[in-house]
Amino acid sequence: MKLRSRPEFGESAMSSTTASEGNGHLTGFGTKGYRTYVLLTLTIVYTLNFVDRILITVVGRPIIDEFQLSNFQFGILTGFAFALLYTLLGIPIAIASERINRVRIIGACVILWSVATILCGFAVGFATLLAARVLVGIGEAGCTPPANSIISDYYKPSSRATALGIYAMGVTAGGLLAQLFGGSLLKFFSWREAFIFVGAPGVLIGLLLLFTVKEPPRGYSEPPTSRKTDSIPIPQALREIITKPTFWIMSAGATIAAFAGYALIGFQPLYIQYVKGVSVSDTALLYMAPLAVAGSAGAFLGGWLTELASKKHPTAICWVPGLAHLLCAPIYAYSFVIGGLIPMLIFMAIAAVLQYFYLGSQYNIAQSVVSVRVRATSVAILLFIVNLIGYGAGPPFFGFLADMFTNNYLASMDLGTTLDASCSLTEGGDELIASCLEGKAFGIRWANFSAAGLFAVAGVFFLLSGMTFKRDAETVTGPADQPAS
Repeated sequence: MKLRSRPEFGESAMSSTTASEGNGHLTGFGTKGYRTYVLLTLTIVYTLNFVDRILITVVGRPIIDEFQLSNFQFGILTGFAFALLYTLLGIPIAIASERINRVRIIGACVILWSVATILCGFAVGFATLLAARVLVGIGEAGCTPPANSIISDYYKPSSRATALGIYAMGVTAGGLLAQLFGGSLLKFFSWREAFIFVGAPGVLIGLLLLFTVKEPPRGYSEPPTSRKTDSIPIPQALREIITKPTFWIMSAGATIAAFAGYALIGFQPLYIQYVKGVSVSDTALLYMAPLAVAGSAGAFLGGWLTELASKKHPTAICWVPGLAHLLCAPIYAYSFVIGGLIPMLIFMAIAAVLQYFYLGSQYNIAQSVVSVRVRATSVAILLFIVNLIGYGAGPPFFGFLADMFTNNYLASMDLGTTLDASCSLTEGGDELIASCLEGKAFGIRWANFSAAGLFAVAGVFFLLSGMTFKRDAETVTGPADQPAS
């Protein structure tokens, strides 16, 4: 008699589904309870992805003080070090996800980036912290592509949009929790312990995912009669995208918005601390956390207003985010020169809402102006440009700008031979520390002010993309079937 091996976790819950595999498009993969468990687990993983990514900006000042970093070096740590391999490895990992067990890819990557986050807490200087941040970027590159694929196989088409929407909440939840956890931990622990405490749970969650989440059959939840869309060679896809000026004009606007936005994520807290005198923990809890909520509201409100306006104006997908960025720029810039903490927070919150109007539009535009078979490639190219230039280069550029402003200020005060942008706020006499803080505050203020001004440039590009959007979209869908949003 043949003995049956011990069932895997969740096997009994999925046995009925497996028996009726041809009905996957009606039932999804597994039971409703198990699908929900998988979705929540992947959402927690995605949330951790952003918590570990953003934590360094929360604990930035004590790191700068201990290692005596310049703003440019801090920009390298928050931007380029993470974004370079994160961006470059994204596409190869997405390709590997089509051939290799996706659960194992995600589980291994969660453990890798969590261990790398812990290692950040053991850094002894700029070089070792840089290496740990590079490892975080490598690990996090393996999260989203396979996770989206798994969710699409677990959920039937009619439920997929909601499931992917829940998963996408990890972006805003991660940004908020990074501020709340980081700020709370800094009230009682050092920045090193904050990295360790935040990174450690990820190792356990990675192991939990590996042992409890089942790899679904590829395409399980697709209708049996659905027409398989053949892929086309990348050179052919590129030739189509190249002929679409809307894509490139919009990409310029989205990249500029990310270029400024990622810089503000890193240097806005330093402004609140240097100029306003707020503690590191209170900056995270009382200011950056509310701004994260405002940004989330902006992403939702921007999508809702765009959909509403698109019923009468097909190009609203371009001009709604364009106008929002034009309004955002002066409001954000003014928040860096206004006096008082409450007025500053109000203006920053309004600007944060407007800043994120473009998030949904950028993906919608990228897909609306190309044929169905090129949509994934179009979005991949957009993300490649935005992450590499916006995320990778934005923080170092404005860090360099802040250092330049600081050095010029110190030179004007005849302190150029004594102090520079990497001066210490913890060592030296009271007079030197006060002068150092004054110089750093000047540099950070005007670097942030300059970044805020770039949103106006991004807005112009989004408005310009509206001039060609209708024509480019009609070449794909035809005038009668033009996408509304």
